[in-house]
Parts: sequence; structure tokens; C-alpha cells
Amino acid sequence: MGGNLTKITKASLRMETASHASREHTPVAEVITARALTPAIMAQADEIERVRRLPADLAHQLAEAGLFRIAQPRVYGGAELHPSDIARVIEEVSRADGSVGWCVMIAAVTATLAALLPDHWARDIYGTNPFVITGGAVAPSGKAVPVPGGYRVTGRWQWGSGIQNCQWICGGALVMDGDKPRLLPSGDPELHLMVFAADQVEILDTWNPSGLRGTGSHDFQVRDALVPEGRETILGATVPHISTPLYRFPFFGLMAVSVCAVAMGIARRALDEFVTLASEKVPAWTQRPLAQRPTIQAQVGEAEAVLRSARAFIFDAIDAAWDAAASGKKLSSDLRRDVRLAAAHAVRQSVKAVDLMYEAGGGSAIHAQSPLQRCFRDVHVVTQHVLVNASLYEQTGRLYLGAGPASPLL
Repeated sequence: MGGNLTKITKASLRMETASHASREHTPVAEVITARALTPAIMAQADEIERVRRLPADLAHQLAEAGLFRIAQPRVYGGAELHPSDIARVIEEVSRADGSVGWCVMIAAVTATLAALLPDHWARDIYGTNPFVITGGAVAPSGKAVPVPGGYRVTGRWQWGSGIQNCQWICGGALVMDGDKPRLLPSGDPELHLMVFAADQVEILDTWNPSGLRGTGSHDFQVRDALVPEGRETILGATVPHISTPLYRFPFFGLMAVSVCAVAMGIARRALDEFVTLASEKVPAWTQRPLAQRPTIQAQVGEAEAVLRSARAFIFDAIDAAWDAAASGKKLSSDLRRDVRLAAAHAVRQSVKAVDLMYEAGGGSAIHAQSPLQRCFRDVHVVTQHVLVNASLYEQTGRLYLGAGPASPLL
């Protein structure tokens, strides 16, 4: 697969660019690569759903194509893309399959750890294996006991998306001082993101959801795992040792942007699938295809409007935050607020677009083999992520009103 991808011609690049020119600027190479992988991803859609994970061969194809390195520092062999381009890559993969896009999203954002870990650990994890895949969970579901040379960590985490294919897996843990969490100078508990080798981690078969079934987001646990000093980072406190703009962009902001890109890709797939269906399907008791019905035309128009306006908002918010990061300024709470609101809103509007297409599809959309049914299930799972759920309207609205402090996750 890797060799074939290098043969993409300038003519095919122009063709792809022209076909998508109405929705974005000239795409970066990684976006073109993601589109080139679409047939391979779609060919495994049923298998991905059945086994509830990314097949190992597909994960390796994605790694060879560089899609897990889109947010990884250049100094360690990554692409270090602009956040807008990171979102576009994830959106394209999610258009092919929501579960695959989700796993690309998790691995790509996790790779920003390379800018936070000490150089020798960053090189050991990210700089020696160009096909490395990392993932895990940020939630502080573990406890870390300081010992000479590092920490002994025990814990169990949910939402281990894609970890069956990972060589390194991270998990948030509270550093303990006796039987209580150790505190930072700010008075907050000291939370470290610990990085475990895959052989330290036990994966528990717990993932049986309605949608995004292929993400393999099982629980995972470690018991008394030794994490050497430096193979961890203090979330929200460690200063990146790489000072390029991407690593001045808020981590949770980048994560939210990437999550919403999954939803936008799923929504675009739903629109594509419905347009095809509408040109072919003649409903019972009628003589006209769906595409000729005024109510259907209105639903398609509304779906396009809500999705594309939400895309415009998120890319506008990203660009404003990026300008500040690129100038070396600390991002204001207003910029962080806008990114998070735009990401949450993009998810909600993506859901609305999918729901419109699912409803318009009628009985054809309810069958397991229907891509519309898959899009419906997948996009509704995205809404539950803590960084983009409905509570973001309240959190950001409070800031617009000057009525309270920002959430730590903002």
C-alpha cells in the first residue's frame, strides 16, 4: 500500500482538488493520501464492524501512509500539520468509515506527547519506529506511587480506542502522597499522563456499543506497572520542549477539533450516500425518484447548509487561535472558548445533517447494510465525548456572559 500511494500523479491531485474545491482550499498531501485509502477502508467496513476493532493490516496501512503522524513533531519524523489540516485529514478518513477516523484521531492527537516528553523518551517512542501507533485515555483513573526512578501505577481506564494496535498506551493517574493525591503549587491534584509499553497493559473486552463499533474502545488496566521517570508528563503544567505553534495550541482544543472532524466526515458520507440513493430509489406507490420530491430537496438543502456553516465556524475559530499561537502569544480564554464552542456546535450540526438524511432515506435507511444506518449510529456516539457534548453550550455561554470561570478542560 505504501508503494502505491507514492504513485499518485499530479493529474490525480488536480482531479481530487477540483472535486472538493467547493469545500476547502488546495488539500495537503496527507488529505490526498487519506482519500486514496478510501477504497481500502470501505472494503473492510463489514469486518471492522464485526470484529469491533481496526484489523491489524489496515492499521499498518494507515501507519505506512503517515496518517498517525499528522500531529507528530517534524523533528521526530511527523508532519506537524496546521490544526485545520489535521481536522481535514481526520474528516476524510471518517468519511470513509467513522470508526477508522476515530482511531486515526486518537492516535494522531496522542502523538503530540512527543513535544511534552523529554527528548530521549520522545525519540525512543516516536523517533525510532516510523509506524508507531500510540493511544490511551487522559482521564485520571489510575494512581501513581512515586518510587526511586519513577512510579508504580495501578488503574483501569475506559475508552481505549484503537489500543489493540498500539505499541505504547497512556493513561491519566493521580500521583499519591500517602493515601491522598499530591498537590501542585496551584492547589490542584497532580495529574500525570503515564506512558505504558503495550506489554504492561491488559485489554478487557468491554466494548459493545451501538455505534463506532470498530474503534475497539475497550477498558484497559495496569497493575503495579513501573513507569520510568520522564516517561510521563504533567497535564496542563509541563511546558512543551518544542516551541512551534502546534504545541502552543491548547491540547484539549486540538482534541475537540479532531473529535468534531470525525462527526463532520460522517455527515459528509451520509449526504453522499443519500444523494446516490435519492437518484435511484422510487418509493412504493409513487412513480418519481426521491430526488424529484420537494420535501426531499428541502432536507438535502438544509443538511448541506447546517454542515457547511458549522465547518466554516470551526475553521474560522481554528485560524484565529492559530494566528495567536504562531505569533508566540498565549491563547486568550476568548480564543479557547471559541474553538471549543465551534467544535461542539460542529458535532451537533453534523448530527442534524445525518438525521435529516436518515429520515429522508425512509425504510432503506434502517437496514444493517445501509451506510445511512451506520452513519446514524456512529455520529450519535460522537456526541457523548466529554469535550464536545451539549454541556459546552453552557460552559462557553457562561464565558460570553462573563458569569463564571472557565472549565479546566477549556
